[in-house]
Amino acid sequence: MSTIHPSITSRVVAAHGNRVHLLEAGNGPLVLLVHGFPEVSYSWRYQLPVLAAAGYRAVAVDQLGYGRSSKPALLEGYRMTEIVATLEGVIEALGEKTAVIVGHDWGAPVAWSAAWMRPEIFTAVVAVGVPFGGRGQMAFPGSVLGEMKPRDIERKIAGPDLMFYQEYFRQPGVPEREMEQDVRGWLTDVYYSFSGSAPLPPVDPDAPVKPAATDLESTFENLRNSGLCMVPGTNFRDRCVSPDVLPEWLPQEDLDYYVAEFERTGFTGSLNNYYRSLDLNWEVLGPWEGKPVEVPALFVTADRDGPMLWAAEALERMKESVPLLRKTVIFDNCGHWIPQERRDDFNELLLEFLADVKPVG
Repeated sequence: MSTIHPSITSRVVAAHGNRVHLLEAGNGPLVLLVHGFPEVSYSWRYQLPVLAAAGYRAVAVDQLGYGRSSKPALLEGYRMTEIVATLEGVIEALGEKTAVIVGHDWGAPVAWSAAWMRPEIFTAVVAVGVPFGGRGQMAFPGSVLGEMKPRDIERKIAGPDLMFYQEYFRQPGVPEREMEQDVRGWLTDVYYSFSGSAPLPPVDPDAPVKPAATDLESTFENLRNSGLCMVPGTNFRDRCVSPDVLPEWLPQEDLDYYVAEFERTGFTGSLNNYYRSLDLNWEVLGPWEGKPVEVPALFVTADRDGPMLWAAEALERMKESVPLLRKTVIFDNCGHWIPQERRDDFNELLLEFLADVKPVG
């Protein structure tokens, strides 16, 4: 088991009727860090001490369904309104009134939604990996701001013969059976395969050159060919590769930490939080439809991050719905796990943004 940095403390708080586990470091204006799937608060281990040293109170949460935090039995407990209210409860439990919120992967839609719904509390937002997607959360092409329900746009993306990976994760019990029979192997292959450390697919020099995905059908076709769309009856891990050696950004002790967490908790809570709640979230976020995000924002992604396969339309339109967007940064030769893979560069960006927005605490 990895040893957390000595400046970081661990504790549990009561928030909006839930138990929330926190990792915390430093004093000053509050920066709240929200992880994605399949991760926990430990995923921010490279940011917490750096933020603390720069004069911020950095707090990373285990999201509902993860780690030592509550795992509601019903899907209603994972609605975005509940998640945001729980984060508000965390801020209150810490004796604070406002926070800058930072979210990665599924934590990015949470961060966007918090700033969108409660700008007087979440006074600035940093989203990593997923552009602003409004009530649809994922900023899918053809439904960038949730014009269609998530499951409906997913079916259009996958077509009649395939299944979009999020649909696979929504199935009751099916992904859990795959993941939990070999937690270590599943996590290892997923972390590696979606990182910039994994080898790129071989290029066939005789293959015809495909046009860029400038129209919707071309984008859907590229997604169908990307591995994010699955043949029904196959496993998600079937499209992953196993590393011969763990990459530098994921040493054995850190992998051991993640494995121990998910062997202890299982995956049902984490799947309920996001994949199985997408349509519920679409419903509850309806009242905010058409409203812009009214706080300063930073968006960070990478050239080999999965959502970049469908992000072109969302990136083009984001300035409309996020008028205070300071900048969009795309890291080269980097995969999905940006705060870990490119920790120094990401930390520099984060501190630059915080200095610009000057949070008060």
